[in-house]
Amino acid sequence: MKHLSLLLALLGLAGCGEKPVTPLADARGDAERGKQLLWQYGCGACHSIPEVKGAFGNVGPPLEGMAERVYLAGFLPNTPENMVRWIRAPQAVDPLTAMPDLKVTEAHAHDMAAYLYRLK
Repeated sequence: MKHLSLLLALLGLAGCGEKPVTPLADARGDAERGKQLLWQYGCGACHSIPEVKGAFGNVGPPLEGMAERVYLAGFLPNTPENMVRWIRAPQAVDPLTAMPDLKVTEAHAHDMAAYLYRLK
């Protein structure tokens, strides 16, 4: 019985180290426009964002390396769909988040996601 428990534990842990394949860009978004939108929506007031003017905030997490992250907001699998969902309505995803709902349109969220996925 000990061997079976050990085997099951090892099988469970085997999947923990795997990183899901994260797309490098949201195909429906324009990364350059997304960079500008991150500035326009004031995302840099809370986040540091590479190459975005004035984006030196330290309230929220730095947004560098988004393409390499396994999760968004600590629990949401990092996919373009989830990124857009999080940008558009963070409280709908996590009611306890401090991230404000900035009323980002779906098109703008795709553009912003496209830029964020360029950040390695």
